[in-house]
Amino acid sequence: MKPDANAPPGPAPADPRPVLSVRGLSAGYGGRQVLENVDFDVHENEIFAIMGASGSGKTTLLRQMLGLSRPLAGEIELLGERVHPDEREALFRLRRQIGVAFQHGALINSMSVIENIELPLRQHTRLDRATIRIMSRMKLEMMNLLGAEDYMPAELSGGMLKRAGLARAVIMDPRVLFFDEPSAGLDPATADELDNLILGLRDAHNMTIVIVTHALESAARIADRIMIVGDGGVRAIGTLDSLRASDDESIRSLLERRTRRRELDGEAYIERLTADIDA
Repeated sequence: MKPDANAPPGPAPADPRPVLSVRGLSAGYGGRQVLENVDFDVHENEIFAIMGASGSGKTTLLRQMLGLSRPLAGEIELLGERVHPDEREALFRLRRQIGVAFQHGALINSMSVIENIELPLRQHTRLDRATIRIMSRMKLEMMNLLGAEDYMPAELSGGMLKRAGLARAVIMDPRVLFFDEPSAGLDPATADELDNLILGLRDAHNMTIVIVTHALESAARIADRIMIVGDGGVRAIGTLDSLRASDDESIRSLLERRTRRRELDGEAYIERLTADIDA
């Protein structure tokens, strides 16, 4: 039966529920507050990059999203579950659906590459040994590491370590992947190869990927949206083009790799140097 062309249009479809939602998040450590009232969403099948100057709170935010630290205030919801260190059952369910690739690979030094990759399957599934080995080799092949399966972590280059860590992070085909500084310490060709792997994972597995990075070139190439954190909160969220068109000089400086300098007159300079010093 054909639809009636004269019928009134139905309601507009609702916006899809975000895969990750952060609301009113405040966080810190050692008595120091680093983030205050942070709000943002990450959408399904999106590559979302978090950028900011050193000390801006990127790593603090990543730890909060993974449930590794208690927030001072606010809530995080990931895949429909509340993320909080005290919610142990929810975190256990989540950790079967997410992958984390750490900056330096975080492989266990006493285990070979293939043993490191197999570890999540051995811990979280009842698959037989042969199936686990085949699945692990498939992921190593995806990362161009199949010939290195018997290497120990100390025998790997920096780029190989990152790819091995990525293989372990995605061995269970997670719905969401978190990747800390994927391009840090890599030469341009190796960084480009890793960018292609990240894009391939998103496209082949419908994966949502959150990366924390200093590498503007990488973020510009693979990220659908970029969030800039600084001064204790979210400075801006958008596509690279929209951020580059921002009226905020500090945001443009970060994207253009220009140093921000605060201009002070003579009196302000002396006052700054002598603040809190008793005469």
